[in-house]
Amino acid sequence: MAATDFKDYYAILGVSKTASADEIKRTFRKLARKYHPDVNPNNKAAEAKFKEVSEAYEVLSDEDKRKKYDQFGQYWQQAERAGSSGFGGPGGPSAGAAGGFDFGAYGSFEDFLNELLGRRGANGGRSQSYNYQQRPGTAGFGSAGFGFDPRTAANGRTATSRGSFDQEAILKLNLSEAFHGAQKRFTIGSESVTVRIPAGVKSGSKIRLKGKGALNAQTKERGDVYLAVELSAHGFFEFDGDNLVCEVPIAPDEAVLGAKISVPTPDSNVTVSIPAGVKSGQSLRLRGKGWPNKQGSERSDLLVKVVITPPKNLSESEKSLYEQIRSSRSADPRADIANIKL
Repeated sequence: MAATDFKDYYAILGVSKTASADEIKRTFRKLARKYHPDVNPNNKAAEAKFKEVSEAYEVLSDEDKRKKYDQFGQYWQQAERAGSSGFGGPGGPSAGAAGGFDFGAYGSFEDFLNELLGRRGANGGRSQSYNYQQRPGTAGFGSAGFGFDPRTAANGRTATSRGSFDQEAILKLNLSEAFHGAQKRFTIGSESVTVRIPAGVKSGSKIRLKGKGALNAQTKERGDVYLAVELSAHGFFEFDGDNLVCEVPIAPDEAVLGAKISVPTPDSNVTVSIPAGVKSGQSLRLRGKGWPNKQGSERSDLLVKVVITPPKNLSESEKSLYEQIRSSRSADPRADIANIKL
C-alpha cells in the first residue's frame, strides 16, 4: 500500500485507538458477518466492505503490526518491512532494507521522513542517505486478481534469495479458496504461470514453483519460487491448531430445555443436538467437519462453542413469561459462591 493510500483501520472497524484485542475481535466478527459475501450475494459494495474490515483486522489483531501502525502511521509498512533490526540497528544495511530503502541507514524515523520529504536536518544538510538495493529476481512479478506480493517474504521483509536464485513470496488466500483449492494466475517477467492451490493449505504452507526463480547467469539455470500461504481472517471460522472453531448463539430456553439447531460447517449446514442445561462457552465437537488434510482423505474436527444470548427486544408476552420464571425459580445459580472470602 502506498503512503498516499493510508487507511484509518480504527475508523474502518469503528473502535478507538485504545480498544483491547478482544474488543477489536468482537467488532470484526460483527462486521464480517454483516458484510460477508455469503450473506450479501452479488453485492459489490458489501464485498468491498468485507475486504476492508478484513484488512483492518489483519493489522490490528497482530500485536507487532499494530504497534508499527500506531507508531509510524502511513509509513508503517515501510517500518514493517524493515524487520527487527529497526533504525540503525545491529542488522546492518541489508537487514533493514525494505522496498528499496535501507531503514538501517537512518538514525531515526524522523531522519527517514526528512530524506523522503527533502527537508534539511539540524546540521543544515540533508539527513542520512539511503541505499537502493536490487534483489535477484525481484523485478518482473505481476499478479492477476489475487494477493501476491513478490516484494514481501513470509517473515515480513523484502523478498530475499534462498541460496542465491531461489525466492520466496506471500500468496494471500481467503478461507474458501484454501478449503476448496483454487487456481491462481500471475506473470514472472514475460511468462504467464498458473498455480494450482491444493485443498487444505494453511498459513505457513509453501508451494514450490520449480524453475521459476532468478536466473543463474553462469549455469543458465533458474532457481525456484516458494509461495508462502497467508490466509485472511474469516468472520465465523477460526483455527485452533488443526481444528476449526466457531461460536454459535443459542437462546436461554434452548440452553435450559435443549434443542436441535442448524450449524454451518465449511461445506454445509448440519443439525446439532444441544443438551439440556448446557453452559455458555461450552464446546461441542463435530468430528470430521473441520479442515481437510493435505491428502484430502480426512478432515479435522469443528469445535462449536455455544454462547447463550438473551433476547434484546422482548414482546410483552415474553417479558411476562420471564417474570413468571423468575418469581417461581427455586435454584440459586450463585449458591456455591455465596460464602467465598479471601
